[in-house]
Amino acid sequence: MKSLLKDKIGFIATIGFAAVTALTVASCVASQKVTEKSGGQLWAENCSHCHNNPSPGSFSDDQWETIGMHMQTRSLITEQERIKIVAFLQQGANRKDDF
Repeated sequence: MKSLLKDKIGFIATIGFAAVTALTVASCVASQKVTEKSGGQLWAENCSHCHNNPSPGSFSDDQWETIGMHMQTRSLITEQERIKIVAFLQQGANRKDDF
């Protein structure tokens, strides 16, 4: 009886370890995909899901920073994604006449 219980606990521990390992590897792959994308790509993929994307020249650098922090919590994007998106939008904000 004790041997059977030990076997079950060992099996559950092995499955748990495998699941954690798989999730860790999957998150690394997702992080690499984000690393490869530009701020413009991330902006188009993440922001257009909920609303029309405003022109980057619509807001100042400081406003985009605030908007980025707010939207990070609402849209569950990573900090790395937020930084890239905000940098892209700030480049556009500095070239208002181009849009």
